[in-house]
Amino acid sequence: MIALVDANNFYVSCERAFDPRLEGRPVAVLSNNDGCVISRSQECKDLGVEMGTPHFRLRDAARSSGLVFRSSNYELYGDMSARIVATLGTFTPDVEPYSIDESFLHLSLREGTDPEALGSRIREKVLQWTGIPCGVGFAKTRTLAKIANHAAKRSPRGVFAMPDDPSPILAALPVEEVWGVGRRLGARLRRAGVRDALSLASADAAFFRNHHFAVTLQRTALELRGIPATDADPLERENPQSVNVSRMFGKPVSRLSDLEEAVAAYAAAAAEKLRRTSSVASAANVYVQECAPPGTGGWGDERGWTPFLSRTAAFRAATSSTPEILAAARPAVARLFVEGRRYRRAGVLLCGVEPASGAADLFTGDPAETPGAKLSAALDAVNAKFGRGTVFPASTGTIRSWKMKRDFLSPCPTTRWRDVLVAKA
Repeated sequence: MIALVDANNFYVSCERAFDPRLEGRPVAVLSNNDGCVISRSQECKDLGVEMGTPHFRLRDAARSSGLVFRSSNYELYGDMSARIVATLGTFTPDVEPYSIDESFLHLSLREGTDPEALGSRIREKVLQWTGIPCGVGFAKTRTLAKIANHAAKRSPRGVFAMPDDPSPILAALPVEEVWGVGRRLGARLRRAGVRDALSLASADAAFFRNHHFAVTLQRTALELRGIPATDADPLERENPQSVNVSRMFGKPVSRLSDLEEAVAAYAAAAAEKLRRTSSVASAANVYVQECAPPGTGGWGDERGWTPFLSRTAAFRAATSSTPEILAAARPAVARLFVEGRRYRRAGVLLCGVEPASGAADLFTGDPAETPGAKLSAALDAVNAKFGRGTVFPASTGTIRSWKMKRDFLSPCPTTRWRDVLVAKA
C-alpha cells in the first residue's frame, strides 16, 4: 500500500504556523523577487486571485480586501518540509519525498488495518508536531495515490482510500488530470479517442505502439490498473544524478566580484545538498544569463531575455568538498563575465553524481578523508548546532547586494537563533 501525504497550501500554512494573525485572512506567497503569486490561502482563492498573478496587479485590491503578501521564505519552508518528513518517518522507514510539500509512504499494512483510520492518525500527528494541515490518499500505486490524494482534499476528513475497483473514479477523471499526462499529451490522447483515466487504463500495448506514445505513458496505464510500474529504485531516490542551485538576482549584476559571490554561494549550497545524500560529484557546470540588451524589453521582459552561457569544470576527483568545488567554479565565472554587461541569473549544476561510498579508488583515496571534506563536515556540524549560515565561506560574501528581492519576508524561527519565538507571560 502507498500513501501520498500532501500539505495543504504549504507555503501559506508554513507562514500561518508561526503567525496566528494570518488565520482566516487572505494570504498570498510571492515568487522570487516578489514577482507573482505561487501559493494562496483558501480565503485568497475565494477573492478570485489566480496562481501566477503578478504582484503589481494586486496592490490596489490588497488595500480594500485585506490581502496579505509574504515573500518566499525558502529557509523556513525547507526546514518545515524536513520536519514533516521526519514525522512521517514515525509511521514507516520508507518515506519518499517527492516535492517540498508531498511525500509517498510505502506501507506494509497488517490484515484488517483501516487505511482511513491510519490516515487520520497521520494527519493529526503532522498537524500536532508541525502545525501544517495535510491530505492523505491511499492506493496500490503512486499514480492512483495521487488521484486518491486529490479526493482526500475534497473530503471533510482529509483522507481517502482508493477502493479495490476504482473504475467509477477513473471514469470521472479527465485524462489531462492524470499524473504525468498534462494538457499537451492529453490533447494527443483525446485525438486518439482516450478522454478519461479509465480509458487510458484500459488501453493495450498495441494502442501505445500504434500511436507512438512513449513507454512512460504505458507505465502510467499499468499504474491506473493497480500494477506498480513507476516506483523509483531506493538508491536512485537517495542519490540524484545531478544537483542544481540557481536564483534570479534581486537587481542586475554588472560587477565581476558580485557575480563571483553569487556563484560561490550557489556552489556552496549545492555542495551541502550533495553531503546530505552522502554523494559526490565529478564536475560543476557554472551558468549565467544576461539581461536583455537596451531597447529589447529590458529587465523582466521575457521577449528580451538572452540564452544561458555556461562553462564546465571537472574536478580532479569526485568530491562533495565545498572548498574544492568553490576552487573549480571561480575560474569559470571569470571566463563567462564580460565587462559592461548586466546579468540577471546564475547557477551551479553539479553533475556526475554518485554515492560517496563507491567513489574511492587507489589513486585518489577516500573522498571523505580529504582536508576539504573534513572542513566541510565541520562546517555542517557547526551550522546544524547553531543554525544555518552561522559559518560560511568568505567568498560567498557578507552584504550580498545581489540577493533576491524579498520585501515581505517573514522571520525564520526554525533556522535562525535571532528569530526564535519568545513566549511572554
